[in-house]
Amino acid sequence: MKEDLKIKEPIKIRVKHLTNGSKSIYLDIYMEGRRKYEFLKLYIIPENSKSDRVRNNETLKLANAIKAQRIIELQNQSHGFKFNKASNIKLIDYIQAIAGKKSEGKVRRTTLHAVICHLKRYDPNDIQLNRINKEYILGFLNYLKIAKQAHSKKEKSLHANTQVYYYKMLRYCINYAVAEELLSANPMDKIQNEEKPHRNYTEREYLTMDELKKLAQTPFYNELVRKAFLFSCFCGLRHSDIIALTWRDIEADENGNSWLHIIQKKTKEAISLPLSNEAVKHLPRQEDAKENDKIFKKLITLGRTNEILHRWAEQAGIKKHITFHTARHSVFSFSLKFKHLQNISA
Repeated sequence: MKEDLKIKEPIKIRVKHLTNGSKSIYLDIYMEGRRKYEFLKLYIIPENSKSDRVRNNETLKLANAIKAQRIIELQNQSHGFKFNKASNIKLIDYIQAIAGKKSEGKVRRTTLHAVICHLKRYDPNDIQLNRINKEYILGFLNYLKIAKQAHSKKEKSLHANTQVYYYKMLRYCINYAVAEELLSANPMDKIQNEEKPHRNYTEREYLTMDELKKLAQTPFYNELVRKAFLFSCFCGLRHSDIIALTWRDIEADENGNSWLHIIQKKTKEAISLPLSNEAVKHLPRQEDAKENDKIFKKLITLGRTNEILHRWAEQAGIKKHITFHTARHSVFSFSLKFKHLQNISA
């Protein structure tokens, strides 16, 4: 006599009634004395037409398929089979999750979002984590070679150093997945050195004493950029630190000397710097500004600043291509000459 086996399933499909008349489908999972729920973001709608009934049938089929998959996953786990948790995780979704972590700094989050932007262009359909291989990465690297910057007024290709940085960020995310045991290995480890993007080492521009004096004596239509750049020349702060600088970050000691105390945006390092009279001279007037007000309020973005700085240099008769970062290089060339920096803009 044939005996029918009754199998008790650990997962059941249930619905939650919503105020709009629809029903939200969820899985009731009970395993080893523990119960949890997984809402599928699938909905049964009121059946007012034949198309509604067809749609609901398709929704139920999908819910049952997900249920069957979850049961297989639970059974594999209970019998000691290693389940690939990355099977349902998309690469872009995973990088977005990393970028959303509070532990990630602002600069890294911004770069991760840029990587996401280019991944969406490269592969609009996205790819699952467990399907990433060497060929996929090489294809992305080839895309970066011809990719254009998304937020530039002029159509520009990605700089070689930017490509290197995006490559490192993608590697960082995949290593993160390996650490979380979502992947057993990083497929980027198979990429040969000659296949990787390489940094373009260029000679750094800096300003000489005479060139700095010419700039200081040359008016510029954007006075705030002018002051911020010259201030950076005498203290070495990055644009990101200058734009965040408040009046409370600068204080005078008992001898009347000015000091700057900040935590750098990029490195998160706390620094205290003495400010020369020449540096203080290029600060905007405080007037009625409060202590927590920005010193260089309404300073334009770094990208826009770099686009217009060359005009000021041309007006001053300087033929070098200068960016805001040029100020940081220049301050080191003046570090041994501070005693000669008085009144150069007089």
